[in-house]
Amino acid sequence: MTYEEAVRYILDIPRFTKKNDMMHTKAFLEYLGDPQDDLKVIHVAGTNGKGSVCAYLNAMLRSEGKHVGLFTSPHLIRMNERIVMDGEQISDEAFCSVFEETLDAVKRMQKSGLPHPTFFEFLFGMAVSAFRKAGVEYAVLETGLGGRLDATNAVERPLVSVITSIGMDHMEYLGNTIGEIAKEKAGIIKEGIPVFYAQTCAESDGVIRQTAEEHHSLCKKIGKDAYEILGIRDKHIAFSCANAYYGNTTWKLNNIGVYQPGNALLAMEVMRFLTGEGGHPERWREALSALKWEGRMEEVLPGVYVDGAHNVSAVEAFAASVPQGENGNIILFSAVRDKEYEEMIACLCRSVQADIYVVTHISDRRGTGAGTLGRIFEKYTDRPVIVIESAEEALKYVLDSRGERTVYCLGSLYLTGMIKEMIQEVM
Repeated sequence: MTYEEAVRYILDIPRFTKKNDMMHTKAFLEYLGDPQDDLKVIHVAGTNGKGSVCAYLNAMLRSEGKHVGLFTSPHLIRMNERIVMDGEQISDEAFCSVFEETLDAVKRMQKSGLPHPTFFEFLFGMAVSAFRKAGVEYAVLETGLGGRLDATNAVERPLVSVITSIGMDHMEYLGNTIGEIAKEKAGIIKEGIPVFYAQTCAESDGVIRQTAEEHHSLCKKIGKDAYEILGIRDKHIAFSCANAYYGNTTWKLNNIGVYQPGNALLAMEVMRFLTGEGGHPERWREALSALKWEGRMEEVLPGVYVDGAHNVSAVEAFAASVPQGENGNIILFSAVRDKEYEEMIACLCRSVQADIYVVTHISDRRGTGAGTLGRIFEKYTDRPVIVIESAEEALKYVLDSRGERTVYCLGSLYLTGMIKEMIQEVM
């Protein structure tokens, strides 16, 4: 089977399967030979920042000489992005090989009367199988949606559980309050397994602490006062840590997002736990400074940034990161229908000084019409709102009209991926 055929098969999975329970995922893993049992798993959940925390953990573990597998979602351009080993995306050849092994296990499952794995289940099974096959020692696993019912939660004994900031997202699945959503995220906490979490608010923090207590788990909060942002220079953000363990060291991230030092420190504290007295923070510092995490306040062209902010709390964090420059800004925005896009738009108009707002439509069945988004922008701003249905034409418009202004593209990871792919094609 070719790579293209394998990808097509995986993309078609949602058409002939449904959400499966945890027992199904565990059975699926058994048919694969329980590859997760040969891995030291770091399990990461949360609303915002979990992909970044996973990337930071991956970079620091590799700086310690560890063989590391990284499983994240979604992908921006190619499916291979979801399965990374020792810093390299899985090759097309290895992808096809592990796909065929996974498909063989699925066929045996179906013969015994079990339903086909979901899209995410299938890719998770491929990832842990690929990791074991490659001799990976540590596996950093990002949950897909929620935590308690997520396929990755079939891993019964991770080394540590990590929960990033909690916000309002996927409410149709996870609940309508911060507390309900936190409870779903805290569902990754296992009996006696340490948990590290980012301070969000009293409601979510309390749920995580209570869940950890019920599971007799060490619980450590990384507070918002645990670091201080020192400034942004040369497209790097610098920060210091309040903990004496890190001394007076200045840490730098290759990113201008003001939310990223908190993500980095959460990952650093997990590393302290994993390495004990044998850690090398100076190596972590170098690894973090060099890391570029795609789609998170990423500069894809000079003065053109893409950010995966796709819920209200992420847009608020994005807005806090936009410098109030003298040359002005242009916002390019799109969103999918199941997000609170009116609140996202209101936040943008209230918090970001933009000269022009350009709205477009993403080529996905969940995409919100550009006209709908444009009318909402006009409710909250008196600045020009330009509606361009085609994302390609919208990108061309902002590039042609920006002058000295900075362009920020956000609202959906689908939009981020589309823009990155369009730029790759013309470069």
